[in-house]
Formats: sequence, structure tokens, C-alpha cells
Amino acid sequence: MNIVIEKTETPQKTNFDFVDTIRCISMMGIVLEHCGIVPPNHYNNQLDSLFETSIIQLFKFSTIAFFLIGGFLINHKFQEYTPFQYLRNRFKKTIKPWLFWIFMLIMLSVLDRYIAHRRGSEMGLIGSDFFLYFYETFIRIVLISPYWFILNFLICITILLLFKRYLYSIWLGLILAFFSLFYSINIYQGWIATTHTTAIFGFVFYLWLGVYFNEFYDRIMSIVKATSWFKILLLALITFCIAVGESTYINSIGLTDAYNTLRISNIIYSLVMFALLLKVGSLPWLRKNLRPRETTFGIYLIHVIIIDRGLPLIFQPLKLNFLEFSVWLNTGILLFRFLTTYIVSFFLTKVINKTKMKWMVGN
Repeated sequence: MNIVIEKTETPQKTNFDFVDTIRCISMMGIVLEHCGIVPPNHYNNQLDSLFETSIIQLFKFSTIAFFLIGGFLINHKFQEYTPFQYLRNRFKKTIKPWLFWIFMLIMLSVLDRYIAHRRGSEMGLIGSDFFLYFYETFIRIVLISPYWFILNFLICITILLLFKRYLYSIWLGLILAFFSLFYSINIYQGWIATTHTTAIFGFVFYLWLGVYFNEFYDRIMSIVKATSWFKILLLALITFCIAVGESTYINSIGLTDAYNTLRISNIIYSLVMFALLLKVGSLPWLRKNLRPRETTFGIYLIHVIIIDRGLPLIFQPLKLNFLEFSVWLNTGILLFRFLTTYIVSFFLTKVINKTKMKWMVGN
């Protein structure tokens, strides 16, 4: 038996420009998170630790917001295409560029080892068994690096396609929410490893929720618009503080992964922040200058390369010991790394988009 809310037809010409705002701000948050330079819970001083946690938590809504907006955008495509047609299109616009940049990262790693060898270092596995090195590096990049979330996103889409018949069923949503809750509790119980690669089913719920949001867009937006700015900002502040508190507590009891995206407090914070961004709506200057629809995926693909191979060219010669720096200085360095990574990724994506090679960034 399916429990389904009565559908409200969405007008054909509804303006969905708010998508660009959420997509752009969320990508900034994701890039910022990946630019970290010290291990979490590094500082001994309580004030320093609280400040570090607050900086990490501020944009921690980004991943869930991305899955929500991803589900929102794919809803109509699920109806327009057969599962095979949809996955075929996804291969062209997602898998192909994803594999290309993984290959580029591996080749740059090989080049780095070759240069190091010319300077006197050992070649290691790359010299004795190149194909094994290639295989192990590929698996590491796919499962450990930020590129994992592209594969995770596609797995989530495939799961929804398999249950397309029940797509708008509340029961399906509850089952998917249960999987997400499992990972939330697992942070404390440790039934399985808490790394992001084990959370294969943890994000399907948010993709489904985005699909549901699209289907009942008018009703949900009327609620958001009716909510005052004061209430939604206050709720965002309260949930932010609770999320910071949970991370602080997890650190205090000696558990790892205190900043896991699927913490219950962060889930609530992410949903509130998503509602806040819906309230903000479209930002024309952002859409005009940063062009999120054309650049977001390219930024995600390229920023991994910049962080892994580009930033070390700047920081390694300086021989800086970040572990000895204050939280304030490290935060400044973090912002510098973020700005460098985002700006370079953005302009590279723009340049590629003007060539016949724009398929490399999903366009």
C-alpha cells in the first residue's frame, strides 16, 4: 500500500533559477571542505577547537543540498526517458568526463614519481609493476578521493530507477530514510567503518527527497515563502549550534569522524539551510558571473586535481608546518587555498567550455 500526497501540478514555465544559487553555494562549500590542511580535532585549546569546528560545520550542508537539488532536477527526466536512455545520457555527460579526470590525476601522479626518480628517489611499485600501480591508484582515487561521490551519486540514481514505480511513495522514502539513520547511529556504535565509501545507501534518501520536492514544488515553496526571515534564520542558527555541539561531543568521547555528513544534527541543519537558500531564491549576479549550470560539474572534477597536484607546488617549497600554526593562521591559509582552487578550477572550466573538448566538463 502506497501513501502518496495528492499531487499539485507544477506550471510549465515555473522559474527554477534558485537551483543555480544552491548549486553554486554548495559547490563552494564542498571545495572549501576539501582544502583542509590539518587533521580534525587537532587543537588543544577549547576555544580554538570550537572555532575550527564552527568553520567546518558552516558549509557542511553542501553535500546533502547537492543530492537534494540533484533529485529535484532529475524528476522530470525520469518521466521523459526510459531507465536505459537516462543512464546512457548520464554516461556521456557524467561517467565519461569523470573517467577522463581520474585518468589525468593518475598520469600526473606518474609524472610526479618520474620527476622524483630523476632527482634520485626510488620508483617503487610504478617501476616494478606499472599496471598494478595503475590499478591500485585507480581504486584508491575512486573509493577514497572526492571522485567517489560521483560514483555514489550514480548508484543512488540507479536505485531510484529500480524503484521508479514507487518513486512518490512515502513508504519508499521512509525505507531510504532508515538507511540514512543507520549511518547516523553507526557513528556512535561503530557497526561498520564510518568512511564515506561505506555510506553507499546513506544518500539515496536525499536524492528521493529532491524528487519529491519537485513533484510538490508549489506546496513546499508556499510554506517556505510563508515562513518569516526571522524564524528561518533563527532555526538555521540553532541547528548550526546543535551540529557544532554534536561534533564537539563526538570528539570529546574519542570517536572518529566527528564531522560526518550523516550526523543527525547535520542532516537537520542541512535541510534548514536548504530551506533558507530556497528563501533566498535566485541571485542574478551569481547566475550571470559564475554561470553555475555550465561550470559546477567542471569545478568539481578539476578542483580535485588542483588540490592534489597543484597546491603542493605552492606549499611544499615553503616547508610550512601547519601543525605548529594557530587556528587563526591556518584558517587564513585554508581560505587562500580555497580561493586559489576555486578560481583556477572555475577559469579552466570556462576555457574548456569554449572548445570542442567541453565534454570534459560535462557540457
